[in-house]
Amino acid sequence: MIFTETTLKDAYIVEPEKHEDERGYFARAFCENEFESKGFKLHMVQSNIGFSHKGGTIRGLHYQVYPHAEVKLISCINGSIFDVIIDLRPDSPTYKQWFGIELNSKNNKMLLVPENFAHGYQSLADNTKVFYQISQFYVPDAERGVRWNDSAFNIPWPDMNHPIISDKDKRWPDFFS
Repeated sequence: MIFTETTLKDAYIVEPEKHEDERGYFARAFCENEFESKGFKLHMVQSNIGFSHKGGTIRGLHYQVYPHAEVKLISCINGSIFDVIIDLRPDSPTYKQWFGIELNSKNNKMLLVPENFAHGYQSLADNTKVFYQISQFYVPDAERGVRWNDSAFNIPWPDMNHPIISDKDKRWPDFFS
């Protein structure tokens, strides 16, 4: 696996190393040993799939608070997304900064989202499917969110013509501090 640091401290783009032949390719999507060799002690306990019927759908920005803070490994297995993370760690040199990347079924890139980062994405194509591996179980009382259009971050979502957003995600409060 190839690990490339993003502009946010401790967040990485992860690219599987393909073993190709005339049939196609094989690649590891996750290997605890490889992540540990790069300094990440991860134990993934849950996998989720997110499906969006329409391009322009925004999901997030979500995170869980201590003691249920989670690491996520995000990949897009069908279609395309603009994946966004925000560093919400007050002692971090990249506090309140965001990073965005296109993940799709062609580039096979994944995004490693550290604990205490908000995460969300916008589907860029119809029938987009996202696969998440997560280090903590979902705990509803630990869930928090950052509103997709909060002026504290000014994220330039690619498709603002008719964004499709859940009522819950529209109601997250402004981020302060």
